[in-house]
Amino acid sequence: MNSKFIFRSILAVAVVAAASCKPDLKTITPSKGTADFSRYIAVGNSLTSGFADNGLYLEGQQNSFPLMIATQMQAVGGGTFSTPFFNANQADGTGHMSLTGFTTPTPPLPADPIITNVPAQAVIGSVTVPGFGTVPLFTKYTGDLNNYGVPGIRLNHITLTYYGNVNPYFERLLPNTSPANTTPYLSFVTAKPFTFFSMWLGNNDVLGYATGGAATAADLPTDKALFTQLYNLAAGTLVKGGTGGTGAKGVVATIPDVLSTPYFTTVTINAILAKVNVANPTANAKAVFIQPGTGSPRAATAADYLLLTLSSANIIGKPNAAGQPYGLDPRNPVESKYVLDQAEAAVIVDYTNSYNATIKSVAAANGLALFDANALFKSYAAGREVNGAVVSAAYITGNLFSLDGIHLTPIGYSIVANEFIKSINSQYGSSIPTVDVTKYRGVKFP
Repeated sequence: MNSKFIFRSILAVAVVAAASCKPDLKTITPSKGTADFSRYIAVGNSLTSGFADNGLYLEGQQNSFPLMIATQMQAVGGGTFSTPFFNANQADGTGHMSLTGFTTPTPPLPADPIITNVPAQAVIGSVTVPGFGTVPLFTKYTGDLNNYGVPGIRLNHITLTYYGNVNPYFERLLPNTSPANTTPYLSFVTAKPFTFFSMWLGNNDVLGYATGGAATAADLPTDKALFTQLYNLAAGTLVKGGTGGTGAKGVVATIPDVLSTPYFTTVTINAILAKVNVANPTANAKAVFIQPGTGSPRAATAADYLLLTLSSANIIGKPNAAGQPYGLDPRNPVESKYVLDQAEAAVIVDYTNSYNATIKSVAAANGLALFDANALFKSYAAGREVNGAVVSAAYITGNLFSLDGIHLTPIGYSIVANEFIKSINSQYGSSIPTVDVTKYRGVKFP
């Protein structure tokens, strides 16, 4: 029996089988399961606020993952969700980066992005806070509030009575003007009753140390025991449902591996050497020299991380007074603030793992849904297909991360929103519809 006949016979059987039965298509009816989404609040930092492109501005706020989640929750009894938007006249908010073009380098070098800074429109002045210096003041927000995302906040800030005076993002949400604020963040977010919450805190407890090249003592990661104590406090307080509440369910998220973001993966030794040697063939540069956190200058290795800020500083190869090229001579190494050396990177990994173990343990103890953001972001390192398009952690071309290399694009936030929703549905038996990620953009090109 030839192969054509076999194929035709199988096809015939398939057609008969298909004609003899009707497909059993089940329509999923949205359901709240065991949760109550009538008043949802979002607790967190810059990722919760919609921060992007190194700034908080209106378009980013409009594409925050909590707002996406809240919109989907409306199908299962969710209520209104208020975000502290900047008004249309101050749409650029605190200022942000903008991609305005690309360089035209000498082949075979790739083009470099040209990024400009869009000025702030929501800064109305500044105030001097004793012991902290000058703090900018942003236009106050006075409306209803569900998104409590405060850029810059660490877990070890949530109980500080003075924090509303030194963080302008928090200050703009409070009724008083700095330095007259005395309300701790945790008290502020629980001042009204709520039925459901998301909490994504802890990122900044290690992020500042990493992005500053571990060069500033004030940015040291939060003590592990203190982190555990405060995370238990935050979760235990939130499950009570706020003042006047009768209890709340919620979802928490782990801390992403910051070392897998474009801020740490874009600038490589090979890219620097290629650029130097193409621009100046006589340089014959063979190593990039760095100043590690401890010890003498040495040649960088693949285990060290060169920060994105080194690229924007545009200082590689520039000679000092003695004629020694920056980063290409051990006597004029790349400064520690532009480098996360191997030992410092190990500290980041250790603290991130410890924090995430705490988050998972507290989630389980309180019956909370858990979104493993660490695992999600790692899965995008090499790229994943999202509705026919590949999204990855590559700087600019990957479309997951915004221009600052740390925070997300609108499509990145939509992917995060869907993972939160999946975790909620799994934990509480709900069927919140997921977000249509095709409605959201990646990096905005000129």
